[in-house]
Amino acid sequence: MKSIRVAVAAAALAVGMTACSSPMEAGAAAVVGNERISASDLSRNVKEYEAALRKAGIQANQIGLPGSVPEVVLYQLANVKQAEQLVRKAGVRISEGEVDQAIDAAQQQGATLDQNMLSRGMAPSLGRDYMRISVGIQKLLQQYGGGTDEAAQQRGNERLQKEASTISISFNPRYGKINQQRSEENQALFIDAGRFGKAAEPAQQPQQPQG
Repeated sequence: MKSIRVAVAAAALAVGMTACSSPMEAGAAAVVGNERISASDLSRNVKEYEAALRKAGIQANQIGLPGSVPEVVLYQLANVKQAEQLVRKAGVRISEGEVDQAIDAAQQQGATLDQNMLSRGMAPSLGRDYMRISVGIQKLLQQYGGGTDEAAQQRGNERLQKEASTISISFNPRYGKINQQRSEENQALFIDAGRFGKAAEPAQQPQQPQG
């Protein structure tokens, strides 16, 4: 099976991660704004994601995750929760029909919603919620930018990043420290990953026989 690359940045959400250090309540893997992601929430999502990988016949090292499975799952849970709070705070309305259209549009690109979620390091059961938030973020970008042209998109993105910065994300230090200096050369989400362990080594592509 061919490798698939994870879209950890969640381009459809286009929300920046604002991580900080702060006292962490017992049993919390992360705190986003005033909402908590518990260690049990993380464990449940990791188990569901790994089970979905097995069902699809995919190994974690075929996806190219920039970290271990728990690391990427936690990062995505926090990213989505931050985006969800932004959409809710702005009072954006999203119809089920709009969610259906977004799902159809995504699947026309050649992958099912479940496959898209696996490629993002997220459990397939979160697919509809993820697409709902994606629609909300796109609406926010247009609202903040005042249009759909390139200049408007730039204005919208700048305003979105500013609003996102008001919703801080704190990760429990026992799970590692967020990598604020990510680059093309170093895509790791966390440094000193601690309990997360090492990411799976990328799958080796078979060598072509010499002619």
